[in-house]
Amino acid sequence: MIGRVLPAALLALGLATPAVATPAAASPVVTITTAVGPAAVASAPEECNPKKGVVKLPAGEPWAQKRLDIKTAWRLSTGAGVRVAIIDSGLDTKHPQLRWFSNFVDLTGTGYRDCVGHGTAVTGIIAGRVYPGVAFHGVAPQATVIELKQSNKPEGHVDNLALAIEKAVQLKADVINISIKTFDNPTLQAAIMNALAKDIVVVAAAGNITDKDENVPAYPGSYEGVLAVGSATPDGRRADSSNTATPVAVLGPGIDIIAPWPGSAYKLDLEGSSFGAAYVSGTAALVRARFPNLDQDQVRRRIIATAGGAVGKGTGAGMVNPVQAVSAVLPFEPAGRPVVAAPPPDPIPADAIAKVPPEDVVARNISLAVMAGALILVAVAGALALVVPLGRRRGWRAGRAAS
Repeated sequence: MIGRVLPAALLALGLATPAVATPAAASPVVTITTAVGPAAVASAPEECNPKKGVVKLPAGEPWAQKRLDIKTAWRLSTGAGVRVAIIDSGLDTKHPQLRWFSNFVDLTGTGYRDCVGHGTAVTGIIAGRVYPGVAFHGVAPQATVIELKQSNKPEGHVDNLALAIEKAVQLKADVINISIKTFDNPTLQAAIMNALAKDIVVVAAAGNITDKDENVPAYPGSYEGVLAVGSATPDGRRADSSNTATPVAVLGPGIDIIAPWPGSAYKLDLEGSSFGAAYVSGTAALVRARFPNLDQDQVRRRIIATAGGAVGKGTGAGMVNPVQAVSAVLPFEPAGRPVVAAPPPDPIPADAIAKVPPEDVVARNISLAVMAGALILVAVAGALALVVPLGRRRGWRAGRAAS
């Protein structure tokens, strides 16, 4: 699954802008911005019915999390302090794993509901928080999310996409995720080049091959400097639906993906380079938090250099590897770099301070008995030292009785 952006203007996208709702009390202060883009035209409200998800997840951890070993990468970085802009179809802001975002910009005039589900899933993969009793979590759960809604349907508008990129630059994003494909467009290219010049890592999906979509280069993934991501299967090979015409840099999990879904639910069978791109954007957030002195090009090169398992066309350097991306020492990086961020102090473990051991009564009694026996032996030896010489002088005869 990947959002498509049409090269020409669309008609009205549907929903009227609802009243702005406040996220859960546990959320930080959120800025809601309604910035009507070129594709937003006033119209009668239409239904907002994304496909149904499930409330209960299967037992065990999703394969993508296990394959990428994300929790091991958290020992060095969780993405804290990194701002990730997600340009997509909106967000279920009431989902328990997705309430933490800093900005929501609506470029459609339809409100911030996610009527497609795509934006909610992508956001969850990138930065879904850990939640008690839920096996799913995002790659960079401490990253700050900037949500930019560019469309209210699977299709969008290229001008809205370019405008969303400019908004992400204005909001000082460190990483931009674009799980969308379109054709080459000068306005879009200018927006991408500006984002790269502002030291932003731009991650884009390579696109999917379907009955309707030909295997042609997808944009913005095909622009130089963009980290284009293909879709991988659980065994690490390229998915058959993953575009090979786009210059893929790395692969990300993109088959049988589990992710958050509107209605505080989850979707279990997602497929596409959209979700592979989300896993790579989360990795980029981990790297930027771990190595704050690396620029966007160095972050991109580090992610490519630490990927592995490339086999055939359209696989790039292979499957993204978050653990290696935040820990590897790379010979091509400048002297003195990467400069790592100071790790958070670890809590003092419970056994760090030795406790006073309980008194060993048995050992004490044995020691006292041995000491008493030794004293008795000393006393006996002293007595013998006095008596034996006297006995020898008397010839061992008894003494005379007193009269």
